[in-house]
Amino acid sequence: MKTLRVVTYNIHKGVQGLGPLRRLEIHNLSHAMELMDADVLCLQEVRKLHQREARHFPHWPQAPQADYLAPAGYEAIYRTNAITRHGEHGNALLSKWPVVQHQHEDMSDHRLEQRGLLHVELDVAGQSVHVLVVHLGLIRAGRGRQLQQLTQFIQREIPPDAPLLVAGDFNDLPAWVARQLAPAGLKAPVTKPCVTFPSRLPLVQLDHVLARGLTPVSATAPRGMSWARMSDHLPLITEWQLAAETPAC
Repeated sequence: MKTLRVVTYNIHKGVQGLGPLRRLEIHNLSHAMELMDADVLCLQEVRKLHQREARHFPHWPQAPQADYLAPAGYEAIYRTNAITRHGEHGNALLSKWPVVQHQHEDMSDHRLEQRGLLHVELDVAGQSVHVLVVHLGLIRAGRGRQLQQLTQFIQREIPPDAPLLVAGDFNDLPAWVARQLAPAGLKAPVTKPCVTFPSRLPLVQLDHVLARGLTPVSATAPRGMSWARMSDHLPLITEWQLAAETPAC
């Protein structure tokens, strides 16, 4: 069996603080990506560009954030969810393993919140593994509809026998998320929550990784001031065992 380390992390667009007190954290986030040594990093609120912030911060990276954050040797896949006055942002996946294909689906429930689903198929030691990266809305009724759409996407696009990971900021608690995704056969790694929000005083788990066709091993959320400063969320670090594919007779 191969162990996969899968991280989900809402990076808050690489900037923390408000107004004149806001500070650029993208460089610290880049270092954190290397420290976590994940096979797959599933990121939300990732900037492709933002003209106003680029003018404000003299050390704003020239490359889109997904490319800038990818450690050496990783492949970065980014798709836009929201287009704003000064730029755009969305979900990204950074992978140690080769990307086979990827696609995006709009999940916006209403015009005030632009949301999307990023689907990436990976080749993990010769085995196909599908990963979905999501960032759900702020209204529970809308989140329920988005999870129904996610379940339909899985039924339509993912082979039923293929290993599948779904990761992201669900903006809701573990028990509710698990109930909504149980019909798709998805399960979380542990029953005890790993609190991830707010990062300075974590009280609830809004970030989740669920899987089908993989065996859960562990789930942790790092704590400490350096993590609290980088985003309003903490990363959720999970490990899963991927069974070796049985050769066809």
